[in-house]
Amino acid sequence: MRSGKRRRVGPMDVFLAPSAGARPRVGFIVPLHGHSAVERNRLRRRLREIARREWLPLAWERDPRLDVLIRAREEAYGPSFEELRAFVRQATERPCGA
Repeated sequence: MRSGKRRRVGPMDVFLAPSAGARPRVGFIVPLHGHSAVERNRLRRRLREIARREWLPLAWERDPRLDVLIRAREEAYGPSFEELRAFVRQATERPCGA
């Protein structure tokens, strides 16, 4: 988080940094923000699925040495899956060259 670039997109902060490894990595920070553990886990699963489907394939093709950390803010609990997907796509589109 300290060495990468931060982008605020919708209800998320996205941190991008060069990876120390030979493959792309994605991490998530999803605080409770007064919500239940069930809601937190649902949001984390949604973000993980979006990254698996949308971002990781692009990263493998264009820049496999990139780490992404997505930190959800309190507003991230409201949007639908499709809205979250649009936010993640918007945040990671420039580094992946899409």
